[in-house]
Amino acid sequence: MRSVTAQRVEWLTLLLIVGCLLVWAAGTSFVAGLSLPLGVFVTGFAIALYSSLQHEVLHGHPFRSKPLNQALVFPALSLAIPYLRFRDTHLAHHRDTLLTDPFDDPESNYLDPGVWQALPRPIQTALRFNNTLLGRLLIGPIVSQVVFMRTDWLAIRGGARDVLAGWLWHIPALGLVAVWFATIGTMPLWAILLSAYLGLSILKIRTFLEHQAEQHTSHRTVIVEDRGLLAFLFLNNNLHVVHHMHPDVAWYELPGKYRANRERYLKRNNGYLYASYGEVFRRYFLSAKDAVPHPIWRRG
Repeated sequence: MRSVTAQRVEWLTLLLIVGCLLVWAAGTSFVAGLSLPLGVFVTGFAIALYSSLQHEVLHGHPFRSKPLNQALVFPALSLAIPYLRFRDTHLAHHRDTLLTDPFDDPESNYLDPGVWQALPRPIQTALRFNNTLLGRLLIGPIVSQVVFMRTDWLAIRGGARDVLAGWLWHIPALGLVAVWFATIGTMPLWAILLSAYLGLSILKIRTFLEHQAEQHTSHRTVIVEDRGLLAFLFLNNNLHVVHHMHPDVAWYELPGKYRANRERYLKRNNGYLYASYGEVFRRYFLSAKDAVPHPIWRRG
């Protein structure tokens, strides 16, 4: 007889995935038919939430079955990021000893100082702007997509079959989205692309300062004590230390875990704390929090 644990279903997560897909469907059809700007807005926010739900899935929610979980988030609503590549690079990112490493942390926004010095001046200017919150919102999705695709292309050329497979599976995932728009969705192509860009841009608010360059591994990961719309869209990953310490804990359990042990988590990350995303906007909307070259990086 199968155990209760083996049969567990996290219904809240499952219902949220279904609800998110329904909101995306409504945004791209009914809502867009009433008001195209509103449709773009609703669809973009649904895509941001969907990306957070993909993050839940890669950490083993809502089912025990990995294939079943992945089937729930197979459609490529964001258009840009193959799920299997997101899964593999994000799990690699969870090696906390390598956080912010310019080479071995796939989600690092820092560059090796030597690489930085060799870049043309216009690219340096763009990357400096990208290190402000405004820049991250406006050009961040482009910057990260270019870096991501270049890295994967080099890996594919080097014979990385898993990377190639991730991109090949992205074709039918995009195909499902294309079939939707060919049959039911009413958005023009430019609005589809704008919605996807909006969703990715919203996610850049979360990743903007999740990790900082610090000598001690435990001091690198942030807590943002936000309880508003953004915390919901990010599925409480603003409590990022808690997630990194307990990556298998479901999104709806993170706030309670944090409240029960707040001092412990803040001691662990050495007080790397913001009261809300409002504070983050006020401090860094036009100002860079960090330099692009890693401040303490010494390769080898």
